[in-house]
Amino acid sequence: MIIQPEIFGKITAYKADDLVILKQYPDNYFDLFNFTLDPCSEIESALCEKFFTEQENGLEQDWSNDIVYCNPPYSRGNIDLWMEKCYLESLKGSTVVALIPVSSSAKWWHKYVIGKADVKYYEGRIRFVGAEFTAPFSSCLAIYNSNIILPKSIKQIKL
Repeated sequence: MIIQPEIFGKITAYKADDLVILKQYPDNYFDLFNFTLDPCSEIESALCEKFFTEQENGLEQDWSNDIVYCNPPYSRGNIDLWMEKCYLESLKGSTVVALIPVSSSAKWWHKYVIGKADVKYYEGRIRFVGAEFTAPFSSCLAIYNSNIILPKSIKQIKL
């Protein structure tokens, strides 16, 4: 789905899969990557002009011509599928940046993140929209197929 330009940039938070999407994304990372696709979004929460809703099912779409920002559903069974998709699309040439929980004991982490993505850890925990406190887990960016160099850890930016 392509969102109307007059709506893009005026979008607020939307609750998705028991977590809410970031109120503000780190603008400088968006500027560095020039993202073209948000594959797991809704109209109300899209962070890119081009996006796929749950009905359009980003898991079934081709991302190969895009620079992808992915904040996947974190629930068990969902995140596995999204991280597999991130990895597979990177093999087709897409640059994919996924905002994910650090989950080093999960099978998906070992299968699709370690040794396959450049992982950048957030210093401190991020706060999601509507949450009184920060997330109860550490977060990171898993970056696939990119030549952009970022520091090993990411300072907390107004999220």
